[in-house]
Amino acid sequence: MLQEHVKNTFFCWKGSLNAFIIILLDSSPVEGVSLLEVSPCLLGFISSVVSSRASESSIISFALKLIGLVAAAEDGFRALQETSVLDLAFDPQHWREEGLWEDPCIRIGWIHGFSTMLQHRQAFSFFVRADSIKPLLQLQTDTSLFVASAASQMLTQVLMFCHPLSSGFNETEVDNKSSSSSITGLKCPNATESDHESAAVVTEILEFLKRRMLPKEPSQLHQSQQILKLLASILSQAGPSLQNKLLLTVGESLEELVASNYSQLTRPLMDVILAGYSSVGGDVKVPDPILSRLLSVMLNQREPPDLIHAAAAFLCSGHDNRIHMEQSAGILLLPVDIITSLTLLEGNFTVKEHQLSMMEQLKNKTSCVSMICISLKYIPKITLMAPDCRPCPPASVVGAVLSLLRLCSGLSPPSVAGCVTVFRNVTGSGKVQKCALEALSALSSSPEVKVMLVEVFTLLIEYLNHPDSDPTVLQKSYQALLKWIGVCSNLSSITNQLKQDLTQVVRKRVCDMRWEVRDSTVEFLGHLAGLPACSTEDGGVCDISQYVLGGCCFTTPLLMEALHDPESYVRASAISALAQAMRNSWRQGAVPTKEQAEIVTQLLEILSQDTEGFARRAVLQFFITWFSSYPSCTSSPLLMQSVRSVLLQGCADLDWEVKVHTLDLAELLMDQAFLGQHGYTKGLESHPAQPHPYAVTAKQAYTLHTHSGTHTLSSDLDGLVKQGLLSVLLSGLFDCDRPVGLKACRLLIRLKDALLLRPQDTTDAGKTDPGLNCELLSQGWAHEIRNVLGMEDRTSGTDAHTVTINVCDLVKCLDLEERLDVLTRSSDHFYNSPRSLLQDILTAGSAHAQQDSQLKEEVIVDCY
Repeated sequence: MLQEHVKNTFFCWKGSLNAFIIILLDSSPVEGVSLLEVSPCLLGFISSVVSSRASESSIISFALKLIGLVAAAEDGFRALQETSVLDLAFDPQHWREEGLWEDPCIRIGWIHGFSTMLQHRQAFSFFVRADSIKPLLQLQTDTSLFVASAASQMLTQVLMFCHPLSSGFNETEVDNKSSSSSITGLKCPNATESDHESAAVVTEILEFLKRRMLPKEPSQLHQSQQILKLLASILSQAGPSLQNKLLLTVGESLEELVASNYSQLTRPLMDVILAGYSSVGGDVKVPDPILSRLLSVMLNQREPPDLIHAAAAFLCSGHDNRIHMEQSAGILLLPVDIITSLTLLEGNFTVKEHQLSMMEQLKNKTSCVSMICISLKYIPKITLMAPDCRPCPPASVVGAVLSLLRLCSGLSPPSVAGCVTVFRNVTGSGKVQKCALEALSALSSSPEVKVMLVEVFTLLIEYLNHPDSDPTVLQKSYQALLKWIGVCSNLSSITNQLKQDLTQVVRKRVCDMRWEVRDSTVEFLGHLAGLPACSTEDGGVCDISQYVLGGCCFTTPLLMEALHDPESYVRASAISALAQAMRNSWRQGAVPTKEQAEIVTQLLEILSQDTEGFARRAVLQFFITWFSSYPSCTSSPLLMQSVRSVLLQGCADLDWEVKVHTLDLAELLMDQAFLGQHGYTKGLESHPAQPHPYAVTAKQAYTLHTHSGTHTLSSDLDGLVKQGLLSVLLSGLFDCDRPVGLKACRLLIRLKDALLLRPQDTTDAGKTDPGLNCELLSQGWAHEIRNVLGMEDRTSGTDAHTVTINVCDLVKCLDLEERLDVLTRSSDHFYNSPRSLLQDILTAGSAHAQQDSQLKEEVIVDCY
């Protein structure tokens, strides 16, 4: 009866069948005990599903996967074979007669079941005798991408399994790559029959690849793409002997495909070639001649767009082949060389042969933009090549990118030697401008390019000042400018006129009508302030922001004005930029100015009144940066007064990230007060745990400056309580957002260790220190505290809204370690457990069996 109930339950359940399979896979039975012994009802369920004509396709697919899981063990395989379940379940003709094979769900179940089952010799022999290789090969070009992908993976698995046997099987000669996937139990000296079976399977697979690779008509190109993808996958995993056998079989077909000039096959063909190159290793020092011939054709005899794609693929592969590397670099530079009319490829006659055909392609706007963008993406890699391999010096490449940018924006007239149609295609092209600016940023780290600083600086200022510049183009111009300023330690070549021009354009863009432009400008000011110092004309050292823009006297008023920007992103960027601009003065311990006090007042207003979370988060980060940068926090009354307000407002915020940042600030306070105390550990050293999937992490590692002087634990704790730290921790512990509770719990554990692991006399150990008391506002979480402590409401004689508690009693009674264990678990710890899944199955079955329920009504279960 139980078996019948479970069977009916499976039939009616439309929930997490796949999740249940995963649970079974992850739940390994006791060694020596099979899955069928643990769950004997599975055999009856499987038989009923396979033989029943009323089974739905989703249930059948589930059963096929389950059969593979059971049959992966030899005893399970024998039990299923005795009942003839295997012959019926994995016979595609049976499912065709039932009219179900056309359902992708059945085909994917067939593949997954067979793939899981192929773990031992008996399963492989069954696969061969059932002639299952034929339907598997047919599924390689299935109309369903999911089915075709799964079939491709299984075919690769089968080939890796078969090859050691088909090659005569000698344990000392088996390829390292392919033998790692071999079937359990195949290493047997009496394997003549299996050798013949495997050889036949390998031959059939190779012939299939050769036959299906060539399209008979253009409509079959998709099929060729799938076969090439499969071949690349096999080559990337094959050892040298299997690779040689593959290339000998399909080499002619590959050469025919390469010569066919199908643009759609360029990338998959390069994947095959590069997969073959990647598998060269061990004793094989030279790539297969077939691969070399194919690569030469791909880099010589293709159409220009295909040449560009092939060259980019080879350049990215990292293969050390000087001839092909030089050729690839020349091909990628050719479009830029043609448009800018610069002699980047002088003397490179091999690449120049493609100039006329490339020019014709560049006259088409779509092809022109595409090829130029691909070239620009990979140009920085060319400048990093060995000097004797580079087609031209890196400075020449930078000059070509600058010329291209001038043509795009109309800042310079086209060359007389160029083609007017090509110039029109790139003029005003935002896509080309963005790619060129990204390339210019990347080229800043190339060797021998610092001599181009003034030219780069001049062009970028022109771009920033251009009235028609797109916001994204302006953003990338700022980024490129920062990159070039950052890599040049000596900016003495920057003239006063250029500095004036930059100052004017920044003042203009910070008031732009488009908020994206204002945001990019404010971000630029902040990042510029964060750059390291540079050398000046007189050999001294100066802050870059000071040298280029005049320092805080220029940037701070602009950023303070941006605090009132109507767009929250700009306000947040302005706050971050102010922190970067003021960090140097904080590190020097300078006394806060009246202007800085005004900034703090405005930031506290933003924290309490701003309706957007971005700005409020930035305020917390500002104070975290200030606190961690200042050498002696207690010597700055403005900072310590502000911290209390920030803590109290931050812990009451509705944004969970603001609350986590508030706890980050509380952590810095704790580290300053307790660092060096017995039992206290900084960070999460004493209680390591995996970070929560969506927990906030600090953007930088903060360096804490500890104060000097003699302090007792009681005085330190009293100071923290007055700052509001304990209220923040307890509020966070009972917060509804788990990342907040997790952070607060970890901090409270560190506080507990500092309080309870103090060096004490044995007679006093474990006693409560009566001096460690504090009064807390009777907020919502205070009711939780009283419940934990088992105490009645206690009110102070002076204030009926406070509660007095002993800190040692509190941290001992909160059971923090258990709370931490619960909080660090994933949210599906219970709901996706085997217990919960089986409960859902039984619940669904009970509902289905009720007499008063509508039997035709579908039972839906959450699939998590």
